[in-house]
Amino acid sequence: MTRTLSEWSEAAAAVDAPSQLFIDGEHVDALSGERFAAVNPATGETITEVALGGAADIDAAVDSARTAFEDGRWANLAPRDRGQVLIKLAGCIEDNAEELQLLETLDVGKPIRYSRRVDVAQTVNTYAWYGEAADKLYGEIAPTGPHALGMITKEPIGVVGAVTPWNFPMMMNSWKLAPALMAGNSVVLKPAEQSPLTALRIGELALEAGIPPGVLNVVPGYGETAGRALGRHPFVDGITFTGSTEVGKLFLEYSAKSNMKRVSAETGGKTPNIIFADAPDLDFAIGAVGFSIFWNTGEMCIAGSRLLVERPIYDQVVERVGEVADSWAPGNPLDPATKAGPVVDDAQLQKIIGYIERGTEEGARLVVGGSRTLTETGGYFVEPTVFADVRNDMTIAREEIFGPVLSIIPFDTQQEALEIANDTRYGLSAAVWTSNLARAHTMAAGLRAGTVWINNFDTSDITVPFGGYKESGFGGKDKSLHALDKYTHTKTTWINLGRGGV
Repeated sequence: MTRTLSEWSEAAAAVDAPSQLFIDGEHVDALSGERFAAVNPATGETITEVALGGAADIDAAVDSARTAFEDGRWANLAPRDRGQVLIKLAGCIEDNAEELQLLETLDVGKPIRYSRRVDVAQTVNTYAWYGEAADKLYGEIAPTGPHALGMITKEPIGVVGAVTPWNFPMMMNSWKLAPALMAGNSVVLKPAEQSPLTALRIGELALEAGIPPGVLNVVPGYGETAGRALGRHPFVDGITFTGSTEVGKLFLEYSAKSNMKRVSAETGGKTPNIIFADAPDLDFAIGAVGFSIFWNTGEMCIAGSRLLVERPIYDQVVERVGEVADSWAPGNPLDPATKAGPVVDDAQLQKIIGYIERGTEEGARLVVGGSRTLTETGGYFVEPTVFADVRNDMTIAREEIFGPVLSIIPFDTQQEALEIANDTRYGLSAAVWTSNLARAHTMAAGLRAGTVWINNFDTSDITVPFGGYKESGFGGKDKSLHALDKYTHTKTTWINLGRGGV
């Protein structure tokens, strides 16, 4: 059913948002009794007060997860049975899609048209895909001689701590939870404090689908308290994290200072989007530029925030990208016609405005945007912003802004484009637009990035791995069967078949 703005607004006014921690299959208050406000970034108003998880609550959640893992209530199920539960969870999410898309939109300001079409749809697909794959993985037999049998098998690592971001809450949670649960682990999820609502609701739906109590626990809280406690906990066997590079490094410290738990992290990007003069369809490429940086208000780790343009078409592209930016003007995220909503909170808004001011101070040319907008709503809206004549040593070209701010950089040669693109501490993704097949392959091979798109941007599905090079990540990939490497141990069993011993 397609709802109108007035209908979504009516539903928003009546929403029953979850507000308690979810530990051992039960809704509980924080042991401290403290709560924090879940704020609607489109209005600045409080949606609900959520229990504020702290170190003691993390202890309780980890104890529950550890007990569930050790007694085998989930880990010892046949893979097919675990898979069937994940498929059922996908169905439960689909059955509650309208509630979940509304919670996502209210919590993080995501346009309602995308919270269903992207976030809910991708979440359903992820749980279903891993559920279907659960009983289709095989071990290996080593090529031994005739007197020994070497078996190579995968086992769950135990208790996984998942710390997830606020830009795609449901989808990112599913990228972590689905493979971790498929492998037989128990999980403690700490969603970003800006986006706890759908995480709590999916915890409930997981129980409804048949995931036993204690196998999935959800503890919203602050990074410096709940996140730190999870990272340092001696009974957590692995941490999977998506967020900033700085916080990813903290989890490495937490691991070193506790039990050397496995840490995997996806930690941001500064994607080069490279348009050569021989791009096969310049209209399509320029439209993709708008999508790459203004969709989701630029709050994407893969955002194409650095647009590298070959000199012969530079002026034309600058002018046309400025026009495209106008079509991404933000609006009420409950309006089905809205393509861009607010940024997630006031702190993020102020950070983005600060970068825009820095860009002007350092000499970049402001083409369009640059200001806060829709202030009468009380929300955190910022105009789509385009800078031209940017140098790659400017702050706006170096640091991840996580907002709708585009830096356009000219180049003259293929080698110069490659050098500019790789001159960053990040290496998550890149895109190249060219009709030259040799150039496409050469650029793809030379770019230090985990994903390279040729004549497209952000096109993929659950079957391919996602993760980066350099300070964009470490410790394994999300998505595809490669994600299971993060959540499993590889065990060798060597069996002597004769000749009297070793």
